[in-house]
Amino acid sequence: MSAAEEKDTTAQGDCVDANPDNTKGFQNDPAGSQAMQVDAKPQSYSFRYSLEYPCIGHCIIINNKNFDRSTGMNVRNGTDVDAGNMMKVFGKLGYKVKVFNDQTVGQISQLLHEASKADHSRSASFVCVLLSHGDEGILFGTDGSVELKTLTGYFRGDRCTSLVGKPKLFFIQACRGTDLDGGVETDSFPDRSPERIPVEADFLYAYSTAPGYYSWRNTMTGSWFIQSLCEMMTRYGNELEIMQILTRVNHKVALDFESSSNLPGFDRRKQIPCIVSMLTKELYFSS
Repeated sequence: MSAAEEKDTTAQGDCVDANPDNTKGFQNDPAGSQAMQVDAKPQSYSFRYSLEYPCIGHCIIINNKNFDRSTGMNVRNGTDVDAGNMMKVFGKLGYKVKVFNDQTVGQISQLLHEASKADHSRSASFVCVLLSHGDEGILFGTDGSVELKTLTGYFRGDRCTSLVGKPKLFFIQACRGTDLDGGVETDSFPDRSPERIPVEADFLYAYSTAPGYYSWRNTMTGSWFIQSLCEMMTRYGNELEIMQILTRVNHKVALDFESSSNLPGFDRRKQIPCIVSMLTKELYFSS
C-alpha cells in the first residue's frame, strides 16, 4: 500500500462532494477530522406527520389566467375550473383556502412572503397551489417571471420557523419547457427532543410535468394534472398517504390523457407529472 493510499484510509469522517477550493471552510474543523460515533438511545418515534393541531393548515391558490400583452402570454382558459376544484378538495380536507386571481410577480412574492411570516404554530401543514404559465425553474406572474426557488424559499426552515418539521406542499401547474412527449408503445414518536434539521426538509413539490416539457390544459375541463389530482384526492384523501395518492395521479395522467390538436406536432402527445419530495415522514390528511 502506498503512502497516499494509507493516508486515505485513515482520513475518516463526513466530507462534501465539492471542488477542493470550496472546502476551505472545513480545513480547520476538528469535528470533521474524525467519524462521529454516537450510540443512539432507543426512542419511540412516529414516521407520520402529526395532525394534532387546531387546524390542518392554510391553502393558498394563485390562479393566473390573464397576462399583460407585453408578456406575449396567452389567456389560460380552463384555469378557473382548476382553481375551483382545488378549492373544494382542500376545503373538504379542512384547510382554510384563499384564492388569488391574476397576480403580478410583485403580488405573488409579497403574498407568499407574508404567508411565510404568519404564525403557523396552530397548523399541521401548509399548501400552495400555483396555476400559471411557466418555464424550467420559473413561474409567470401576469407581468413577468419569477424563480420558483425564490417563492418556495420563503418557507425554508430558517425563514419560517412556525412550519419547521411540518409538511409544506407545493402543487405547480405550469409548463417547464417546450419539449413534447410523443409517448411510446408498450406491451403491457412522540417526536424527539429539539434537533437540527435541514432548512430544505419537509417540502414536497408536485409538478404537473417533467423537467423541460410542456404541460397540457383543456380549455373546458382544466389541466390534465389538476383534474387527476382532484379526482385522486377526493377518492383517496382520507385513506392513502400523499405519495401513494400522487403516484395514482401520475398513473392517470400518463394513461388517460392524450392531446388532440390541429397544430403540427402537437397531436397525440402525452404527459407525466413529477414528484419531488423532501418529506421526512408520511403524510396522511386524516388521523
